[in-house]
Amino acid sequence: MSGRSVAVVGAGLSGLVCARILQRHGIAVTVYEADAAPDERPQGGLLDIHDDTGQIALKEAGLYEQFLARTHTGGEDIRLLDKSGRVHVDRREPPGGRGRPEIGRVDLRQLLIDSLEPGTIAWGRKVTGARPAPGGHTLEFADGAAASADLVVGADGAWSRIRPLLTPARPSYTGITVVEFRLSDAAARHPKALALTGRGNFFALSDNKYIGGHGGDTITLGCGLRVAEDWAATSGIDWDDPASARAGLLREYPDWAGELTDLIRGCDDAFWLRPIYALPTGLTWERVPGVTLVGDAAHLMSPFAGEGANVALIDGADLAREIVSGADVEVALPRYEETMFSRGAKAAAGSQRGLDLMFVKGRPGKLILFFKAMGVAAKVVRPFERIPASGKGK
Repeated sequence: MSGRSVAVVGAGLSGLVCARILQRHGIAVTVYEADAAPDERPQGGLLDIHDDTGQIALKEAGLYEQFLARTHTGGEDIRLLDKSGRVHVDRREPPGGRGRPEIGRVDLRQLLIDSLEPGTIAWGRKVTGARPAPGGHTLEFADGAAASADLVVGADGAWSRIRPLLTPARPSYTGITVVEFRLSDAAARHPKALALTGRGNFFALSDNKYIGGHGGDTITLGCGLRVAEDWAATSGIDWDDPASARAGLLREYPDWAGELTDLIRGCDDAFWLRPIYALPTGLTWERVPGVTLVGDAAHLMSPFAGEGANVALIDGADLAREIVSGADVEVALPRYEETMFSRGAKAAAGSQRGLDLMFVKGRPGKLILFFKAMGVAAKVVRPFERIPASGKGK
């Protein structure tokens, strides 16, 4: 690979960890990112990073200790309720955690950004397409410019502009839309909400919907709904008007316990709409010289198994490892893709199972049984019995 140019399209987790590992081995790489700055768009809440995928990638990137220093104490707690407020599962994180520490997506992404050599990321360079060229591919940008690379890595997410070089497959709507919101400065401004959610994973589920997410110094939640793809546009809700957004969401939860719907009433004024899309489970393609995909560009899946970020990280690490192995790139890429296809299919299937467990009629009985089968003790308490928030965020 020495002397050949590598272009990574997209500064998400998979592209960044790939670029970091390549640079550690002396391989030059440029990352093209459409956003003008790291904080141009909200990046989501907490991620649980698994010891058999995401943590391996961070170790190969030489960032594992820095990652641990940024993890969220208490983040592995799980609290599961139904719409009446009955707590069915209340699992606390043991000392030392359970091997899946939580970190803010923003913190993890910034750690990866800061690890790269200055000038590696070309911010504000939106790739609109790519086409084959002698010896590689030419990237086309929104401003009319172009750039060539011997190897193009599509790390540009759900609506990848690199994917069409390999497959015509496009994401389809899963039937679920999530409306995200936050409660900032929770300990001071929202102590009742923090006592309810705790500092870990919190979900109240019933009737094909949920209110859930993560507690902490900032409580990051979402309303997940089984609705039509155009629901957000046709619901009559003005999402730019906080009062209209709150009222519209509350209409979706008419018979839910007041302590749960108070999370909506008391939230900050910003709302983010997330229709959930997925690529076909088990998507593959025929080998195309000089181009491949990582992360959501390769196997976009729903977030309901906690696998997406982890698979993205290990994709980036695996690809970089193959590139630096010394093998011809057209030997390295098929080896990477063979592993990635199998792992991505398994993760996507698990994510679909998670969706099917969470969005059911009535109370989440199957999900409760799932946790019991995993050995998670279900501590049933009175609705909204005061539960102290556990741990302190870092």
